[in-house]
Amino acid sequence: MYARQEKDRSVTTTRRRLATVAAALAAACASALVTAAPASAEVKSTCGTYICVATAYQGRDYVQDITVTTRDGLPGTLRAFVGDYRGSKAGVSRARFVINREFRAYPRLAVCGGLDRSGRVIENHCVMIP
Repeated sequence: MYARQEKDRSVTTTRRRLATVAAALAAACASALVTAAPASAEVKSTCGTYICVATAYQGRDYVQDITVTTRDGLPGTLRAFVGDYRGSKAGVSRARFVINREFRAYPRLAVCGGLDRSGRVIENHCVMIP
């Protein structure tokens, strides 16, 4: 009787381990698919006096993300804006804003970032997407 219970317990433990491994593998594959940039994505960046702004985009109208970084490494309120999108992050020296939206702009789209410190606008800088 005890040998059979031990065998059942061993089978149950093995099944749980396999289910856990399968779930972890599925989650890893799903996150890789979600976070992977498409092959057609382009990146364009430019720097101003105080900040650098980089954007990943597809074509002329689709913005994937905007990364704003301070050049001096000191934190501030970083902002990103394009079209009707407005995002801000307080107290950091680098921020990535995930957009994943299409914006209609003719003839070019301005993807911008900004830096505020002590309640003052220090700099706004834009990347023009052709």
